[in-house]
Amino acid sequence: MNLLSARLVGYGVLLGTVGVKILTSDDAKKLYTHCTAAAMRGVDEVAKVYTALKENCEDIGVDAKEINEKRAQAKEAKMIADAKAFLESCEEKDA
Repeated sequence: MNLLSARLVGYGVLLGTVGVKILTSDDAKKLYTHCTAAAMRGVDEVAKVYTALKENCEDIGVDAKEINEKRAQAKEAKMIADAKAFLESCEEKDA
């Protein structure tokens, strides 16, 4: 192994050791804790938005069913009225 390779290995070990110490320091742990707390708050907010959206979609579905039922009733009433009018016109022709 030449001198340059030995230096690179030494720098790598030094950097790794310093990196581990930095990552396990109290300040780093505080940072991890704050980041985790922020992520948890984010999850809570997403859950609230999801719940509100789900409730709105359910309300829209119920309203849409009511609209379709009213349209079906109106269509049925029109068909009945048309049939009565047709029968009356047939009776008038026979008379």
